[in-house]
Amino acid sequence: MAYATYSDVEIRVGRIFSTTEQSMCTSLLGRAALMIDSFSAATDKSDDIKKEVSVNIVSRVMGGGSSGIPIGATQGSQAGLGYSESWTISSGGAVGELYFSKDDKRLLGIGNRIGSYSPVQELACTED
Repeated sequence: MAYATYSDVEIRVGRIFSTTEQSMCTSLLGRAALMIDSFSAATDKSDDIKKEVSVNIVSRVMGGGSSGIPIGATQGSQAGLGYSESWTISSGGAVGELYFSKDDKRLLGIGNRIGSYSPVQELACTED
């Protein structure tokens, strides 16, 4: 069950989708709902929060609207006649990949609140 519709994502990215894009968006919204539902901490959140996060996740994949700048980009550059363009995507995601941004994690109440975690520490602290 998806928490948003393709028309919600169309509004966010600022353009009308083709029939193929509508199908793709609907499929991605289903995957986003599965990602959200996989976290037990997110199950008690309202449907409005889940909808917002779903739209955030999928709009990063479906495009940045008319500006040509990918949604989620933290840095970018363009050139002139040399045809160069470069963008840096935040939060460890990549263009075309569904991922939670820091804001998405905060809204859902998920993530490592400690700040860091070392799996090696468990090995060092085992009792003999």
